[in-house]
Amino acid sequence: MRHLLIINPNTSGAVSDLLQGHAQSAAGPDVRVRTVTARFGAPYIACEASYAVAGHATLDAWAAALTDGQPAPDAVLIGCFGDPGLLALRDTSRVPVTGLAEAAFVEAAAYGRFAIVTGGARWQPILGRLAQMLGYGDKLAGIQTVTPTGAQLAADPVAARALLAAACQTAVRNFQADAVILGGAGLAGLAQAIQPGVSVPVIDSVLAGTRQALLAAADAPANGHGRFDVRWQQVSAEMAGLGLPAA
Repeated sequence: MRHLLIINPNTSGAVSDLLQGHAQSAAGPDVRVRTVTARFGAPYIACEASYAVAGHATLDAWAAALTDGQPAPDAVLIGCFGDPGLLALRDTSRVPVTGLAEAAFVEAAAYGRFAIVTGGARWQPILGRLAQMLGYGDKLAGIQTVTPTGAQLAADPVAARALLAAACQTAVRNFQADAVILGGAGLAGLAQAIQPGVSVPVIDSVLAGTRQALLAAADAPANGHGRFDVRWQQVSAEMAGLGLPAA
């Protein structure tokens, strides 16, 4: 049985439960999905500061998961549409690492140029930078945000469906996109409900993340050696234990 570790970089247990349910359903019975929650940081990542802290929280959660006696994962998925800590964890992990945004970019780019629809205007520059960094800048047609954050949208899924469907339609029209990514852990499951009213494919970032993580696990191992090349100071015991010994 393969094991997929999902790291929720925010401190919301409800988001972790949502990730766990949708990812396990998508992965099927032959995969064990385990979702862990950040031990510190913000309950919802919605600005540059919370995004920066979430990168540290991702590494900390990974280190803790490797040392808690559970089976080692075959792949790691960062369960945040923004992928905080992606490159740092990929540089370190022995197994493949992807994130919700990167995985959704891969799937959406197969259709051509894509738009992103997500909650929270402050995500726009973060996601624009990420797309450029990961090599999808020329495929990103535009980013359409709605005022409520992903957490607020998840709290009222009926209202969220109407709002997000309209945003997807606007994104297709304004950006002439060939596909739309519905980005956010809290929006898992909504793409299917919205799809009938949108003329191009709508990508669910959580389902894309699950699929791409498992494909990577079946393809090739990562190059990392499972440890940090850092002598940490004032970090968790788990992170310190995977770092270089004190001088």
